[in-house]
Amino acid sequence: MSGRLLRLVCTGAVAVGALLTSTSAVAVPEPGQGPDTGAPRSVASMLTDLQRLYRDAERATETYNATAEKLKKQRAEVDRLDAGLARARLSLEDSRVAAGRLARQQYQSGDEISTYVRLLLARDPQHALDQGHLIGQLSLGRAATVRRVAGGERRTDGLARAARKALDGQLSLAARQKKERDEVSKRLDDVQRLLASLTADQIAELNKVERSGTATAQRKIMSSGALSSVRPPTREGEEALRYAVEQIGKPYEWGAEGPRAYDCSGLTSQAWERAGRAIPRTSQEQWAELPRVPLDKLRPGDLVVYFPEATHVALYLGDGMVVQAPRPGAKIKVSPIAANPLLGAVRPDPDGEPLRHYTPPKLPEGATEGPDDGYASAAPVTDPR
Repeated sequence: MSGRLLRLVCTGAVAVGALLTSTSAVAVPEPGQGPDTGAPRSVASMLTDLQRLYRDAERATETYNATAEKLKKQRAEVDRLDAGLARARLSLEDSRVAAGRLARQQYQSGDEISTYVRLLLARDPQHALDQGHLIGQLSLGRAATVRRVAGGERRTDGLARAARKALDGQLSLAARQKKERDEVSKRLDDVQRLLASLTADQIAELNKVERSGTATAQRKIMSSGALSSVRPPTREGEEALRYAVEQIGKPYEWGAEGPRAYDCSGLTSQAWERAGRAIPRTSQEQWAELPRVPLDKLRPGDLVVYFPEATHVALYLGDGMVVQAPRPGAKIKVSPIAANPLLGAVRPDPDGEPLRHYTPPKLPEGATEGPDDGYASAAPVTDPR
């Protein structure tokens, strides 16, 4: 896609290209008033503020998701080290028991070397040799017991230090996660305050302006030929897409990975996990770690990533449409690919073979429109924890 076309798509997708005379404000102004002047605010200006707040909330959500994923891995590491430490302590205890038994045997048998000399002076040389070999084996066994005790102590100490360090890391991540959860809640509170300040007529106008902007951007990208023609997905891509389609109508919930609700990257990561291919949890990681694919090579199941910071992601359905978990207060649905400013696309299965025969999944009734598609009254913030 050319740089000029991408700029056109991004401009149209945020629905402000032909409507705004100024950039978004730094803070949410009073309801119905413009910043500083007290003059009535335009619907386009309110839409810009609202989209910015949602974008800030989604950015904070993806940061929270990344920390939550790190915390999950850190907890698994703590559990692994704790289990290893428990086994090492049991092994060390066994070695110490064996060492105690060895000490008692040495005390009871006296000087082992003198016993060996007496055996060598015995009348039966072969018997003496056999007994000498036995004593040598006993000596080797005793040395091995001592080594096991020493090695077990070192291993136990090392594991104990690693477990303490891992636990400290877990506590630090948990504190960071709480801070980021509070940040998401704050961002969503800002959204709710702005929505609650608007009248029903203003909200209806917001929805109208946004739909108009999206439609304009969609027409431009479809008429440009920048998107691929219909391409079949791979087997895994088809499974991921069908899973996503089955989730249509379920609510968006920040930090959620299903099965009751999802956020944007929770939907994409779970869809591909269901298809048998694990991908990173967050949209930023998906953009950074998965192979890029040009828009004119898109096939169903590919991931379409949005905004310069890669803070939103959807699954490509085909024919210029995506399946996405759009934002708080909305439900999983089918949307035009230009519903948000495009960044690019990535492919979780670049090595997969496209299917020879492919039937697109049947969409449920109302998959592309419904009462929750647009802006509505303030939706309550749900804490995923």
